[in-house]
Amino acid sequence: MSSVDPRPDSAAPAGSPDASGSAGAAEGGPHPSARAQGASNAPDGASTADDHHRALSAVQRARLLAIARDSIAHGLARGAPLAIDPEPEAPALRARRASFVTLERDGQLRGCIGHLEAVTDLACDVAENAYAAAFCDPRFPPLSAEELQRVRIAISVLTPPQPLAFASEAELLAMLEPGIDGLILSEGQRRGTFLPSVWSQLPSPEAFLRHLKQKAGLAPTHWSERIQVARYRTESFSE
Repeated sequence: MSSVDPRPDSAAPAGSPDASGSAGAAEGGPHPSARAQGASNAPDGASTADDHHRALSAVQRARLLAIARDSIAHGLARGAPLAIDPEPEAPALRARRASFVTLERDGQLRGCIGHLEAVTDLACDVAENAYAAAFCDPRFPPLSAEELQRVRIAISVLTPPQPLAFASEAELLAMLEPGIDGLILSEGQRRGTFLPSVWSQLPSPEAFLRHLKQKAGLAPTHWSERIQVARYRTESFSE
C-alpha cells in the first residue's frame, strides 16, 4: 500500500507513493465531525447512499476502533491484516467509504495510512489501514508487541471529494473553511493533500494553501489555470 502524507512538511509528484489516492499520515489536533444528513427509509440491513454521509453512532465508532486494534493485534500474531466479513456489520460499516487510521504513542505520531477515495466497505478499509499504519508506514519501524498497549488509535472517515470551481487564487482562498476542509490539490502529474487536522498547524487559508502547494511539489507562490482543487470533510474519533 502506498501513502499520501497529509502533513505540511513533504512533497511528491503523482506516481510516487505520496501522490496516490491511498494511505497517509496526519498530525494530531481536533478533527471536526461530519454532520448527519437524515434518516434512511431502507430496510434493516440494506446499505444506501445515506450511509455514505450520515454521522456514525457511538456504537459504530466503537466498533471501528475495535476493528482497528484487533487488526493490529492480528498483524503482530499473523503478519497480515484482520479479514473482516462485512455481512454481519451495520449498514453504515458496509458502505464504501474512505478512511485514515492514525496511531499515536505518548502524544507523538507513530503511523498513519488511509485512502482518499473509497475502495472497499468501511469496516474492511479500517482493518487494512490500521494494519498498514502499524507495519507499513515507511517513516517508522513496524510496531512492536510492547508498543501496542501504549498506542492510541484515531480514525477519520472521509466524505467523497468534491471539485471546487474558482477563477483565481483569491476566489479559492475565499471558499475555504478553516478547521473543516480537507483539500486535494493537483496540477498535471503533481498532487498533494492535507487532512482537516492540518489547520491546527496552518490556521490561515493562505498558509494552508502555500504549504499544500509545496506538498504537491509546486512552489508556494505558484499559480496557474491548470490547478485543480477538491474538498472533502472528515468525521474523526479516537480511543
